[in-house]
Amino acid sequence: MVKKIKEAEEQIKRKLATKPVKSLREILVKTGGRDFSGQVSVRHIGGRQKRFYRIIDFKRDKFNIEGSVAAIEYDPNRNVKVALINYVDGEKRYIIAPEGLEIGDKIISAEKAEIKAGNALPLKNIPIGVQVNCIELVPGKGAILARTAGSYATVSAKEGSFAHLRLPSGELRKLVSENIATVGQLSNIDWKNRSLGKAGRTRHIGVRPTVRGVAMSPRDHPHGGGEGRSGIGMSSPKSPTGKKTLGKKTRKSKYSDKFILERRKK
Repeated sequence: MVKKIKEAEEQIKRKLATKPVKSLREILVKTGGRDFSGQVSVRHIGGRQKRFYRIIDFKRDKFNIEGSVAAIEYDPNRNVKVALINYVDGEKRYIIAPEGLEIGDKIISAEKAEIKAGNALPLKNIPIGVQVNCIELVPGKGAILARTAGSYATVSAKEGSFAHLRLPSGELRKLVSENIATVGQLSNIDWKNRSLGKAGRTRHIGVRPTVRGVAMSPRDHPHGGGEGRSGIGMSSPKSPTGKKTLGKKTRKSKYSDKFILERRKK
């Protein structure tokens, strides 16, 4: 039994040991959370190990050309594995790897592709109840929804030129049925159960320490000040910039509200 476990672990390591294809990578520039003027525009960002960005095919627009999975690779920029696809015409592309996709498997993007993990096709041709990932919001613009580890949306219904999808957040939304989606649930389902183990690993990821507002001075945070330990001293918590939080709605009225059939679960 122990021997089988070791063999399985070595097999996984061999799968993930493949180096990224040079033509499909580019250096990821560090910002440190600062904008063009040098001011901190996003807090808690800094440091980070140098890494390459993998160019992912989110559009899946290589239609009716079959490809085979050459490798399943680790991507330092996302929590889900990526798959290197070798197409029969010689081109190589990266896609987000769904659960169950193995080296040697065949995938395709087509109007009426087989319903199996990794294949991409329009929502109108995907049966009700099928799990999908990497879903477009606007036809031809590339995948926007359900792109993280273990996530998927479920095709709930079809109505005219629209398909109803239950999204990972619990929201029920209408989408144009011409949008491309990939069949299956995304890989690395147990990612949320990982333990970073030490503070240094967080810094390697690029996350700087977060300090409580009540531990700051009044000039640095609205919750700051006071003698010793104290409450926030106000009826509603505030952000570092002084705006109310905790239940404050941040979504403004948008044209896309009409496509939301049921709001996300609280």
